[in-house]
Amino acid sequence: MTGKAARSPRKAKGHGGERREEILTAALRLFGEFGIHAVSTRQIAAAVGISQPTLYAYFSTKDEIGEELHNRAFAQLAARLTQLPRSRILTQEDLSAALKAYVDFGLEQPDAYRIAFMLETATHRTQFLTKPDLPAGSRESFGVLHQMVVALHEQALTVDLDPDTLAQSLWAGLHGLVSLLIARPGFPWVERQHLIDSHLGLLAGAVLRR
Repeated sequence: MTGKAARSPRKAKGHGGERREEILTAALRLFGEFGIHAVSTRQIAAAVGISQPTLYAYFSTKDEIGEELHNRAFAQLAARLTQLPRSRILTQEDLSAALKAYVDFGLEQPDAYRIAFMLETATHRTQFLTKPDLPAGSRESFGVLHQMVVALHEQALTVDLDPDTLAQSLWAGLHGLVSLLIARPGFPWVERQHLIDSHLGLLAGAVLRR
């Protein structure tokens, strides 16, 4: 992260929202590439082509930028899951589609996935120490998966474990695959789509009653 970026011209009145989006876009790319702790507001400002004081007119801290990106990523994931077509009575195929949508989101938007699940800000550390709960966006996206498992459980279609345990195990299995594929692309994986399909099949098979 060396060299000076060309400074963008001052935005005309009424275009502050555009500048704000430029800052978020640059920060997301830098956080994804280097990690949130290795990136400064000065570097984000340089990537946008503005001064550091100008950046502070939009965000007071780097953690504030990270929090905005974190919330956006979870909102995007939740939207993708809630917009899936679904049968009137939930089916095994509906669950499989949700699992695939989760993986697709992570692999299509790896920087957003990193900021949502794999990067920790000081705000997050404080929140989990004082209130060990998921932020609202996290609860919403996990809630889609949890509701599906509950519905299948009520139809006696799941194995004999409580829905909370099943949903959390599914989430852990999904996150494990996505985070490894993002973080370790050089590992000698088998054919990628075959791995994804097989992993999701194993997860669904472990949850659903045979």
